[in-house]
Amino acid sequence: MYWKPTLLAGCASVALLSSAPAAAEREHADDRDRHDARARTPVAVALGPRPYFLVDDMPDGELKQALLRCKRDANRPTMFSIGHRGAAMQFPEHTLESYLAAARMGAGIIECDVTFTKDLELVCRHAQNDLHTTTDILAIPALAAKCTQPFVPAQFDDAGNLIQAARAECRTSDITLAEFKQLRGKMDAANPRATTVAAYMAATPNWRTDLYSGPTSGTLMTHAESIALFESLGVAMTPELKSPVVAMPFNGMSRQAYAQKMIDEYKAAGVPPRRVFAQSFDIADVHDWIENEPAFGDQAVYLDSANTVAELPSAAELAALKASGINIWAPPIFALLADDGAGNIVASQAALDARAAGLDIITWTLERSGILADGDNGFYYQSFDAAVSREGDIMRVLDVLARDVGVLGVFSDWPATTTYYANCIGL
Repeated sequence: MYWKPTLLAGCASVALLSSAPAAAEREHADDRDRHDARARTPVAVALGPRPYFLVDDMPDGELKQALLRCKRDANRPTMFSIGHRGAAMQFPEHTLESYLAAARMGAGIIECDVTFTKDLELVCRHAQNDLHTTTDILAIPALAAKCTQPFVPAQFDDAGNLIQAARAECRTSDITLAEFKQLRGKMDAANPRATTVAAYMAATPNWRTDLYSGPTSGTLMTHAESIALFESLGVAMTPELKSPVVAMPFNGMSRQAYAQKMIDEYKAAGVPPRRVFAQSFDIADVHDWIENEPAFGDQAVYLDSANTVAELPSAAELAALKASGINIWAPPIFALLADDGAGNIVASQAALDARAAGLDIITWTLERSGILADGDNGFYYQSFDAAVSREGDIMRVLDVLARDVGVLGVFSDWPATTTYYANCIGL
């Protein structure tokens, strides 16, 4: 079973679809749910000022007035709000602190990107080879020496022109789990002009913050630890199996065994499959889950790696995805939205084709593009940037995604925004 949107009276709402288990199975599931509910202690939702700032910044209109009316309302967790790497706008991604922040902002689903260490333990990192930009590994000489590419300073010519960018590459597979746990997360960034490790690491964009990065925060987590945390918080989980950058098999583990190991950790923890949205950009992983773990495969998420509108799948290709057993398609936000030429954001042709094919949709990633008013908002806004001119337009983006596209949920680097919208509109 999985969450699926239905449109009622012009407003997106959410209904839980069931695969209609037999009565005995249903009774067992109810017993397990009662046990699970006793074990979970959901946090109180506290959104902070950002959603209200965004609503205040919207152009006057019907949507703004509707969202203003909710300013004094209490908010509840919602599965429409998905914590992308936790709350990565201001907290180091895939850390305990980032995950807790996402839950406190009402994210009903939180993501752990999954990769593996040298000793084949699963950990939460956005990529197997990002430790040099997302952790302090380069500042720990004994571990930095184990990196695939230790730090190399930038080189300049006599006129001061950059001729070789600073570089490093540190992989989770370079170190053991015990070594991984010595690291601290930091905001994902690197300075290509750096001549020292300290300068290389100090590159956080000015619209983010290092306020929550430090020697007593940025706590890294294993995949199993994330499961236990998410269970205790009462949130659903969306693990993404990251593509290895090492040759597989690695230390005896095949790609298929890696994909199965991720699912096995949910089974070992007793997490009901309906609370897990396994993701992958590799369609082979999704098909493996559908075939070998159908309870999990039923709501496995196929991530679309399109970089431009021209690379998006055709209507026939989307129909083929559905026919192959895939139920949820997850493209980047630009794939689902377009500019109608009159300043309006509208559903794209790909969005309409996906719904016609019977696919449900999740999309990524909101609030990852910095300041919107500068008019150059990059990857996520490429298909409708001409219709965006201010920070409050984030709420217009959400409204079209919810009402016109009918997405199941939206990944956000700051889940308070998606939580506010969903609670106000009635998702």
